Amino acid sequence: MGMYKYIRDAWKKPKETMPELYRERLIAWRKQDSTVRIDRPTRIDRARSLGYKAKPGFIVVRQRVPRGGHTRPMIKKGRRPKRYGQRLDLDKSYQVIAQERAQRKYVNMVLLNSYWVAQDGKHYWYEVIMVDPDHPQIAKGKMAWTGNNRDRAFKGKTSAARKSRGMRGKGKGFEKRQS
Repeated sequence: MGMYKYIRDAWKKPKETMPELYRERLIAWRKQDSTVRIDRPTRIDRARSLGYKAKPGFIVVRQRVPRGGHTRPMIKKGRRPKRYGQRLDLDKSYQVIAQERAQRKYVNMVLLNSYWVAQDGKHYWYEVIMVDPDHPQIAKGKMAWTGNNRDRAFKGKTSAARKSRGMRGKGKGFEKRQS
């Protein structure tokens, strides 16, 4: 087995395989800002499988998203509705929300993909892989397609967004599938 196989197995249950490291990381990450650019991916196996390359033009951003149900927006004027304050289920996953927040922070970059890193009772942490489409090595190479896809996160074209839109399958019969 290769090195990445062992790394992947360790990340299947991080609380059991590396409890002290996991705990220390969460304590440090809670004190940081919600969007933090990091030097290298925490999960190198997952980042590489999603398209990350350790070369200029690629960056990794750790994004924190609050957990819990979403409630309806506060009413500014008028009578309070009957079901005000009830839980509201969004059509977006927390991963999609993390991707959109990272994209808003780094406007000149193109969002490639993201993956789960950690969670506690209050937050989820995702690492978002972003590409600079104007970088000379990116504009000439295999990632040149990113120049025309600058708003992938907001159009729902990433893998997590396509999943929440119910676009994972194709063919006859899939149009009737319940999500």
